[in-house]
Amino acid sequence: MPAHALHPQTPGTKVVELPQRPLTTGRPELLVDGSDKNFRRLVNALLPFLTLHSAIRNGYAELLGLNGPAYSILLCIRTLGDSGSVNVRTIANQLRMSGSFITAETNLLERKGLVNKRRSQKDKRLVSVTLTAKGVALLDSIARLRRRVNDVQFGCLSREEFQVLVPMIERLVQSGEQALTLLNFLKKEDEALIDAAATARPKRTRKSAEAG
Repeated sequence: MPAHALHPQTPGTKVVELPQRPLTTGRPELLVDGSDKNFRRLVNALLPFLTLHSAIRNGYAELLGLNGPAYSILLCIRTLGDSGSVNVRTIANQLRMSGSFITAETNLLERKGLVNKRRSQKDKRLVSVTLTAKGVALLDSIARLRRRVNDVQFGCLSREEFQVLVPMIERLVQSGEQALTLLNFLKKEDEALIDAAATARPKRTRKSAEAG
């Protein structure tokens, strides 16, 4: 049945045609028949996934009496420690957080007796960080719980899909960093982009200005 039969046009009214939606990517690999619909589907799926994963992380942290970032730092120290020494800089690089934030959080973890910090003898700027026995025991206390939750969260993946997904996510992190660098540059240097955004930005009314 034609669409106009389901929604008959009222006599005398005009049909308003919406402007064509601009593409959100120009890469041919990400377009299907010239449409970015599947690309937008990917982005829209990533956002709730990250929200849910963060909620799960925060749930683990709450059980251990920690905040989410502190729990992530403990996990990061343990994971990075499997392949070499760990310091504030390597933790900050891995978690994409500032060195000052990692320093402050690891100081709190040290006071809780969960990590040891020691300044490098070769480079005084580097502070090595390791888990204490107490820190290891704390993480291990919820290992069984994490295993059960992870089995459900990632239970939709086949072995083949998992082996493809891991390096793919690692590449997306790298390209995401490049994209963020580009965005920050364009926000300051691309005058046409700045002007277009300023023109489209909603105007603040007197009422909203007073509320702010």
